[in-house]
Amino acid sequence: MTTTTHAHITTWLLAIILLFVALGLHKKGNLKGFKIIQMVMRVFYLLIIGTGIALIIGAVHLSLLYIVKMATGLWIIGIMEFILMKTSKNESTSVLWIQFVIAFLLVLYLGLKLPMGFHPFA
Repeated sequence: MTTTTHAHITTWLLAIILLFVALGLHKKGNLKGFKIIQMVMRVFYLLIIGTGIALIIGAVHLSLLYIVKMATGLWIIGIMEFILMKTSKNESTSVLWIQFVIAFLLVLYLGLKLPMGFHPFA
């Protein structure tokens, strides 16, 4: 596995952890901390997109499934941002969480299935 793959997976994991940290801060009423984490997450979104582009550039064979995975990854980033935005406005996020779970399972499946992906059981 390449360094770029490790960086991509690490940034995704940290962004998801930060999502839950931000939600926890908001629930406790720490709005300043929530806003700071939200800004840090936006930097992570850029890192995720950058490492994802680097992975796609380095791909030997680019199939349609890689494009689907990339679009789903962008969808997840958008969902995460909308979850934080709606949470800050105290609006319902139920539909966004359903989308997040579906998109996350899809991107995880594609990441484990595609040849350039992560293969923990190989």
